[in-house]
Parts: sequence; C-alpha cells; structure tokens
Amino acid sequence: MLILRSLLFNTVFYGWTVVCCFGLLWTLPLHHSRLIAGVKWYMRTLVWLERTIIGLEYEIVGLEHLPRQGAFIVGAKHQSMWETMKLHLILDDPAIILKRELLFLPIWGWYAAKARMIAVNRGRKGAAVASMLEGAKQVAAEGRPICIFPQGTRVAPGVHRPYKVGIAILYEALDLPIVPMALNSGMFWGRRTFIKRPGRITIQFLPPIPPGLTKETALARLEAELEEASDRLVTAVGGPATPRAAPQDVAVDHAPHANARAAQQ
Repeated sequence: MLILRSLLFNTVFYGWTVVCCFGLLWTLPLHHSRLIAGVKWYMRTLVWLERTIIGLEYEIVGLEHLPRQGAFIVGAKHQSMWETMKLHLILDDPAIILKRELLFLPIWGWYAAKARMIAVNRGRKGAAVASMLEGAKQVAAEGRPICIFPQGTRVAPGVHRPYKVGIAILYEALDLPIVPMALNSGMFWGRRTFIKRPGRITIQFLPPIPPGLTKETALARLEAELEEASDRLVTAVGGPATPRAAPQDVAVDHAPHANARAAQQ
C-alpha cells in the first residue's frame, strides 16, 4: 500500500508540477507580488495532494519567535526537498540562498529569478561570498527574511555534517538575528527516495540568536541548538539521533570572513 501510494503521489506530483510551471508562465511579466501569489497557490495544492494521497500533514511550532517586522535570517535544517516547497507558505516572501546554476534551469530558473532569490556563484570563495552579500543586502533593505541552509545541502536524519561559515558571515555583515528552524521532514520524505510516508512533519522555530555576537559564537550556538532541537523531533517519531562532534572538531574557516570584509569595502 505504501509503495502504491508513493507511486501515485510521485506521478501526480511531477505531472502537476509540469502543468503548473507552464500554466503560471503568465505571472512572470507581472509584479513580484502577483508571481508570489501564484507560487503560494501551487504550494497549497501540494499540501492538499500530500494529505489526500500520502496522508502526510505538518505542524509549525514556535511562530512567536519570528520577528514581527524587518529582515532576519532563518537558519534552516535541510533534510528533504519538502521544506523548500513550504518556505513560501510559512514565511512572508522569503529570499532563499541557492547556487546560481539553478537559475539556468528552463522555466524553474525563470521563476526563481523573478522571485528574487539570492543566487551564489560557488566558483571562487571570494566570488561566492561577494555575490551572497550583495544579494542579501538588497533583500535585507526590503525587509524580507533570508533563508539559508547552514550545512549547505540536504542531510539525512542521524547523519553528521559540519555547519558552513556562510550564515555566520551574513549574521555579522547584516547585523540581523538568526532564527533557527528545526524539523524532521527527512523521516517522511527522504533524500532521493521514492517512498513518501504518512504522518505529521513538525517544523519548530527556536528563539532568535540576537545580533552582536562574534560569528564564531553565533555559529557554534546555532549548530548546538538546531541539532539538539532537530534530534528531538526526529527521535520523537522513531528516527536516529545525530552523533555530535566534539567542540574541537567544529572548525571555522576565517578566510571567507576576510573576503566578506573586502567585499564590503
């Protein structure tokens, strides 16, 4: 039954996504807000499909920790493609940091560019930091939330992967709070897996890390709090805890920080 439900959902999901990609092309020449409204409509249809076909629902905890106005940084745990499709439903017009190559994808890249995501050139470190900061400063000036996955890629529950310094560079350069976003989506919608499981995904926003700390302190605090909260959510639904790195194993690359200073000058 699980295999049949997953087969049906995957078929409908990808087919419906293709239909919507073409069907919403008319929103591209319109104002940014009209395109975002179209994106949210598409995302809401996916919620219905997930609930109806798979039996998959979700809940959000800790919304009171999101700043009520102004820009802020969301440091999100990334276990699945699922959460990337929910950010526009959870947050108000977020700008997600992604690799620039995604903008070159046919049709999808057009939507990402129009939605004003923050595209990062991941070639040389200096270029990556400069492009990230340039885009993030524009977004912050508009008062939009900035979303970044601190580990840089999807990481399955129970797997340890070090946090990258990019979010700490943003934190220090923009002087904005970081709101950690924990989740357990990987237990239901795994990374590169065909099977989609029924249940209830939990997203939890943690108290913000206030601006003004050193980037090393902020990064260490983010990793400790976000890993602990995500482990709690994962183990609550029968998943594995993540092995913790010893404090001396958590290294911070200072070179990108120097590049960030240079980019600001």
